Amino acid sequence: MRKIALLCVLALLAALLPAGAASAEAAPIRVYGLIGPTGMSLAPLMRENDPAYSYQLAAAPEELVGVVASGNYDIAALPTNLAAVLYRKTEGRLQMLATNTLGVLYILEKGDSIRTVRDLAGKTITLSGQNATPEYALNYILAVNGVEATIDYKSEHNEVSTLAASGMADIVMLPQPMVTALLMKDDSFRIALDITEEFARAAQADGRGQAVLSMGCLVVRKEFAQERPQELSDFMKRYADAVAYVNAEPAKAAEDIAAAGILPSAKIAEKAIPLCNIVYVDGEEMKAQLAPLFDILYAANPASVGGQVPDDSFYYMPQ
Repeated sequence: MRKIALLCVLALLAALLPAGAASAEAAPIRVYGLIGPTGMSLAPLMRENDPAYSYQLAAAPEELVGVVASGNYDIAALPTNLAAVLYRKTEGRLQMLATNTLGVLYILEKGDSIRTVRDLAGKTITLSGQNATPEYALNYILAVNGVEATIDYKSEHNEVSTLAASGMADIVMLPQPMVTALLMKDDSFRIALDITEEFARAAQADGRGQAVLSMGCLVVRKEFAQERPQELSDFMKRYADAVAYVNAEPAKAAEDIAAAGILPSAKIAEKAIPLCNIVYVDGEEMKAQLAPLFDILYAANPASVGGQVPDDSFYYMPQ
């Protein structure tokens, strides 16, 4: 009789608790980030050591494919095109929360001959990222501007940076923070073109409207978004504040970024932040920027977005 009475009391207490109150304490929100620009805006949140969240970092996007595909996460930072690929692979079991990083690609030259895209005509550009966004973005910009150039692909960004630093490549395309690191090593290099700006100009000229070279994003496990919407909303607000903090206080944020192991040093992080295009864009604005980008990537290579441009259900719309 006492056992039955105790069970009744426990059932009553459970019914009176707010939905998810117990589970939130037992199961922290699992957030995965990436080393590099896509993960930089997570650093202020990681510093807080809030037990409601569990943060883990991966060195490369490929390390998160299995995590996301298996559903062993709640929120993850990914390249935007990989998010589209995994949306198809998981049959719609993820949604895009927000873009958090625009383009981080820049063309650098040793000299002062390149001022516009047309100045690349006949030149050799050394870069990495073949069969990926760097290739597709650069080819699109060159094609819209009617420019033919020689593209010399290398296997890794590190190889490109090494060739530039050793004087074996005078025109290179690199991502942040490698751009900053190269400029700190060799001040004879200069940033000649911002690929994000040039992509936007090309898209406008090509009739693609608001297409933006958005390279990094946050995705959410759809089931988590449905079951714990208030906690997701709270995270999104905190994350938007973290993005604003990183951009407004680069010196302080750089310490957080280095402490989290997202970049190798606070000095590099502080100099790189203004060039990393860290943003927070969600809702309809996010969709308006990404939909034409996915069209462009699909035209370049359908596999780059999972074989099909994501439909409207891909985009999470805040309540």
